Amino acid sequence: MMKRTTKSKIAVLDCFKKSNYGLKPEDIFNELTQYDKVTIYRILQSFLDDGIIHKVISDDGTSYYFKCKSCEEVHFHNHYHFKCTVCHKVECINEEIEVKIPKDYILQNINFWISGICKICNAKSITAPNL
Repeated sequence: MMKRTTKSKIAVLDCFKKSNYGLKPEDIFNELTQYDKVTIYRILQSFLDDGIIHKVISDDGTSYYFKCKSCEEVHFHNHYHFKCTVCHKVECINEEIEVKIPKDYILQNINFWISGICKICNAKSITAPNL
């Protein structure tokens, strides 16, 4: 079945294209106030089903949605997610994770969550004057 391209889908996709970080549903609601929450959640689920975006649940239970810039057609799931403890932005770190699993098991997805200080916040702290 062919899926329709709608103004609302294009608007949600534009939110991802404008951001270099993971988006919470609330981020999209705040950006696209002309659409109701149910519509946004349906679009997110549709994008997940089609492999356009991926979803990660953080250590505090918050859902983040990502459209990786380095993933062309379909998302590649085998990478880290990094949350800055200063600015609270979450991003994909596209370094492949190598995991050995027992024979006869099939690896389909890895959810690897790291928190720390991102390079932007780290650079700001290095250049900030000591008071």
